[in-house]
Amino acid sequence: MALPAYAGPLETFWYYMFRFLCGCIFFFLIAPIVVIIPLSFNAVPFFTFTEKMLSFDPEGYSLKWYRDFFSNLNWQGAVKNSFIIAFFATIISTTLGTIAALGLSRADMPAKTWVMGILISPMIVPLIISAAGMFFFYTDMGLASTHLGVILAHAALATPFVVITVTATLVGFDQSLIRASATLGADSTTTFFKVIVPLILPGVISGALFAFVTSFDEVVVVKFIGSYEQRTIPWAMFSGIREQISPTILAVATLLVLLSIAMLATVELLRRRNEAIRGLSPG
Repeated sequence: MALPAYAGPLETFWYYMFRFLCGCIFFFLIAPIVVIIPLSFNAVPFFTFTEKMLSFDPEGYSLKWYRDFFSNLNWQGAVKNSFIIAFFATIISTTLGTIAALGLSRADMPAKTWVMGILISPMIVPLIISAAGMFFFYTDMGLASTHLGVILAHAALATPFVVITVTATLVGFDQSLIRASATLGADSTTTFFKVIVPLILPGVISGALFAFVTSFDEVVVVKFIGSYEQRTIPWAMFSGIREQISPTILAVATLLVLLSIAMLATVELLRRRNEAIRGLSPG
């Protein structure tokens, strides 16, 4: 919004100061992430900018760390595990979270606050405590050091994000549409798939994306429950920093940043589509 013509000195000062403060906060949040991108093209195995890089000498830049990532079997195994675990964890958490959100949206749902608190508790409890508890539980169940155990653990951590996202979508849901569908002779199954699902689908997809990112980025629980056979990209990056520092980690981080940007753009497009469906002006 442009500065009004009638703005006084104080309003003018706050107008520019507010934007300056927002810029500082944005720089504080983004700068540590952006700086790794040029470092991932470093021609030498250092985590610092060399003189050739600072002088924009082409010899100071190289793609060998990206080639190492795509050719290294250890990294490729981690990528495969990350996508497999995140995919199935997303399926489970999205299904359970959507069902829970639909139940919480009902007016006659008893103890809504308590149930909601329990469902989002994995977001509140420190991750190290959840990881330790899951380790003992899955060990007794015989699921430790298995892909299934890691998938179920990640699904438990990701479900709260789906619950919150879908619940927020259902807040503006017009319940009269369900009654109108029933009046026209549709049964509950037809109403769910023809009326409810199309309206809440953007929220469900957004929740699924958050669930996918949560599983894809998680390292503490997989270190407790998993083994080398279930190593993921964050596990490989964490181990690489401790055992053998290599700029390949920066190349992987750059690719993950690009993946996160793509997912955030998708979430924003879904948000705008949801607002358009509900008759709200995108903002």
